[in-house]
Amino acid sequence: MLALLPAMASADCRADAVEVRTPGGTAVRFSVELADTPAERARGLMFRESLPRSAGMLFLFDAPQVASFWMRNTLIPLDMIFASPDGTVKSVHANAVPRDLTPIRGGEGIQSVLEINGGLAGRLGIVPGSVLRHPALDPSTAAWPCD
Repeated sequence: MLALLPAMASADCRADAVEVRTPGGTAVRFSVELADTPAERARGLMFRESLPRSAGMLFLFDAPQVASFWMRNTLIPLDMIFASPDGTVKSVHANAVPRDLTPIRGGEGIQSVLEINGGLAGRLGIVPGSVLRHPALDPSTAAWPCD
């Protein structure tokens, strides 16, 4: 059984959580660690032997960019969810292979990336067009702003 917290419409946005709403209207919340400095982004989820199902890491960039990741020293399969500055998911890379050095490109104009357990995005219906909600997203332009 999946132990994800339902995202409540009245729930406060918090820095340690990201909500994802699918095009079908399903919403889920992940407890997240932030990677918002160059050192944190470089380390990411390397060397972790497990990740709780309702957890992930949210990579935040200062400006939209071409985002590319790899799985060097990453021991668990991950889904990478690449989002534009307004939080709209532009692409999803499912089941990135542990320790693989092949670049995983998320496309241009990416300002945040959510990493979760491999295969989970597909099971939850997280696809391009889904939207992320987090207080780091500019509320004046966010597709799903914090209240």
